[in-house]
Amino acid sequence: MSAEIYLITPPRIPNLAKFCDDLSAVLDIGLVACVQLRLKNVKDSIVVRTAEIILPLCHERGVPLLLNDRPDLAVKAGCDGCHLGQNDISYYDARALMGPEAQIGITCNNSRHLAMQAGEAGADYVAFGAFFPSTSKYNVSIASIETLIWWAELMTIPCVAIGGINAYNCELLVKSGSDFLAVINAVWGHHAGPVAGIKAFELLLKS
Repeated sequence: MSAEIYLITPPRIPNLAKFCDDLSAVLDIGLVACVQLRLKNVKDSIVVRTAEIILPLCHERGVPLLLNDRPDLAVKAGCDGCHLGQNDISYYDARALMGPEAQIGITCNNSRHLAMQAGEAGADYVAFGAFFPSTSKYNVSIASIETLIWWAELMTIPCVAIGGINAYNCELLVKSGSDFLAVINAVWGHHAGPVAGIKAFELLLKS
């Protein structure tokens, strides 16, 4: 099995200094391939400033930083790319804003049609989910393993599995072809702390 962690930040970061320490320690474990900054209900200026602060921590460890939803703010903060939902700006507009080198991924829910469209447009990855009930998003449809298997068998564009993923339920996703596992609460909400949360994935993903 082979997959890497696509680490998503909590929707709010009340103590940025502590978060930076935790993020650095988590990245030092070596399982995280990408970080997505996903802040909700905060001012644009806070989003940009937070990105500017954590960007060097990511780059020092060779990990790209993507911004959720807002390619305009991603450009302002110097992020490496952005992640787009189905209700966000179009891929083409985001690409025009961010340039050819930016990494742009697209949420495709459980839709093969949306995934095909994203791939044909030029997306760097597609994201399927939610595969399990999630505490970060409500009223989302559950994606099927068959969609993940179909994509992995036919396409070369990487796919990200998202939604309620933890170290105890992710094995089937990896075996079914997911290149990346998007995790939030399994790391940041772990009862023993973020480092213990990321280490819980270590044995499985390095086997």
